[in-house]
Amino acid sequence: MSKLYLLRHAKARWALPGVRDFDRPLDASGIADAEAIGAAMRSRNYVPDLTLCSNAKRARQTLEGLAGQTDTGRVLFFDTLYSEDAAGYLGIIRDNGGVGSLLVIGHNPMTEDLAMAVSGDGEEAARGIMNHGFPTSGLAVVRFPGSLAHAEQGSGYLEAFLTPADL
Repeated sequence: MSKLYLLRHAKARWALPGVRDFDRPLDASGIADAEAIGAAMRSRNYVPDLTLCSNAKRARQTLEGLAGQTDTGRVLFFDTLYSEDAAGYLGIIRDNGGVGSLLVIGHNPMTEDLAMAVSGDGEEAARGIMNHGFPTSGLAVVRFPGSLAHAEQGSGYLEAFLTPADL
């Protein structure tokens, strides 16, 4: 059995003139939300062996907020987590899936699309919350029967969906 934690980056500021979208930082509420999700992960013992993080500034800052509250395991950064679609995310997960648990800090709509695609079944309450959208700092916890290296569409079980508003 393995676990995949899919986290949408925390709330970012709007881009200022001359600032690329890739370089947008978190706003104050995003920093607080990242820390709150990190504390929630710690209290629920959601500890990844490996974290794959988008190299975008808001994703890196989300990781910093989490890391101040919980263990994030070994961390690898990917520019492609900024630009790939959900299928690309799944490919990156499979390529790095030789671990028991994996956290991906990415962007929407890719994070939401992937969570919906891989969750064939799940806790009714978690599915209900996720079906209302995937907010910033939203965390989907998806359990798989085997290795993440073999994760496929519909093969996961959504066991929890956390948002800062629900903590």
